[in-house]
Amino acid sequence: MNPTTPYPRFTLEAQLTPEQRSFFQQYGFLHFRGFASPGQVQDILRATATIQQQWLAEGREKVNGVPIKYGHDVDGSRIVQRFAFASQYSPVLHELLQDPRFAALFPLLEVPGGRVGENEKDGLVINHYVNVPGSEFSQMGWHTDSLRDVFYGKRIGPMLNVGLHLDDTPATNGGLRILPGTHHQSLREMIFRKKYFKDNTPDPQELAVETEAGDLTVHDGRMWHRVARSPLVGEASRRRVMYVPVIAGKYAPKQPDSPTPFYLRFLHLVK
Repeated sequence: MNPTTPYPRFTLEAQLTPEQRSFFQQYGFLHFRGFASPGQVQDILRATATIQQQWLAEGREKVNGVPIKYGHDVDGSRIVQRFAFASQYSPVLHELLQDPRFAALFPLLEVPGGRVGENEKDGLVINHYVNVPGSEFSQMGWHTDSLRDVFYGKRIGPMLNVGLHLDDTPATNGGLRILPGTHHQSLREMIFRKKYFKDNTPDPQELAVETEAGDLTVHDGRMWHRVARSPLVGEASRRRVMYVPVIAGKYAPKQPDSPTPFYLRFLHLVK
C-alpha cells in the first residue's frame, strides 16, 4: 500500500462485506466512519470525566493490576491520561461494548469463540493525549499489541485492537500511524523490527489514519503501529481514543488482586 494513496473508509453493519474482509486480510486494518453518533461521543466523554473525578478523589493507582497513568491538562489540573478497564466503572461504557456490531468483527480472528475482552488484558482502555508541559501522554512509540503473549511465554493468539475515536484527528495533529501488512511478518520481525516504545521515528512506509469523532478503527494485534505527537500545543492538540481487545481462546479475566503485567513496566517510556 502506498502511504500517500487514500485508503477506503467503510460503514460497519451487522456483517462484514467480502471487500472488507479481503482488505483486512491483505493490509491488517479497517476504518469505519460514524460508528458512534455525535451525541454518543458526548455521552462517552461525560462518562469518562465521571470516572476520572472518582479516581482522582480516591487516589487510585491501579485497576486489576494495571497502573493508571496521570498527567496534567492545559490548565495545569491533574487528569487521567490512560484508563484501564474503564467500562467496569461506567454503565454507559459497559453498554457501549454490548453493541451487536462488534460481533461482525469476530470472523477476522479466523478462529471460533471471538469476544470483546471487556474484563481481559487491559479491558477498555481510554487514552487521553494532550501536548502541554506536565503531560505524561502525548505520543506512543512503535509497538505491536501481540508481544505481550511472548512475554508470558505463550503462543501469539489472535487479537484485534478496536479503537473508537472521540476527537477529529487529521494527520496534521499527530495520531495513529500504522505499517500496513506487517501482521504477516515473522516472529523475529515482530520482536526486533523496531525498539518497542522508545522508537518514535517516522517510517517511510507508515500510513496516517485520519479519523473523525465517532470513527471506529480495527487493526491486527501483530501490526506495527505508533501514535505520533501533535505538532500543536494546548487545547488544539487534544486527542482521546478508546481501545478494547477482540480476542478468542481461554477466558482469562483480570481481578482486583491481579499482578501488574510485565509489559506495563514499559509504560513509563510513553510520554
